[in-house]
Amino acid sequence: MAPEVLRNEEADGKSDVYSYGVVLWEMTTEKIPWDGLTSIQVIEAVGFMNQGLHIPNDVYPQWASLIQRCLCSEPDSRPTFQEILDDLKELQKNIPLQLHNNH
Repeated sequence: MAPEVLRNEEADGKSDVYSYGVVLWEMTTEKIPWDGLTSIQVIEAVGFMNQGLHIPNDVYPQWASLIQRCLCSEPDSRPTFQEILDDLKELQKNIPLQLHNNH
């Protein structure tokens, strides 16, 4: 959930963009977000301590940029879903999720 949702503040489409960014992070890293933290620790880290997800160096820079923008702690700084769609159309033109596929 987006930081503002965890703080019980007003949520909107930008909150959904944050959640989408977490899904993109999961797809590109093949990891579990905030692994090893309890639910309470995640609420504290994300909602109140502005702890984001680390994007590994092997994530293609344009993917990393999109994920980072989606995961911005300030909702107004996150892209709209239309902007995300435009970015995805560009990324679809031959850019892999990772620079090195480990499989």
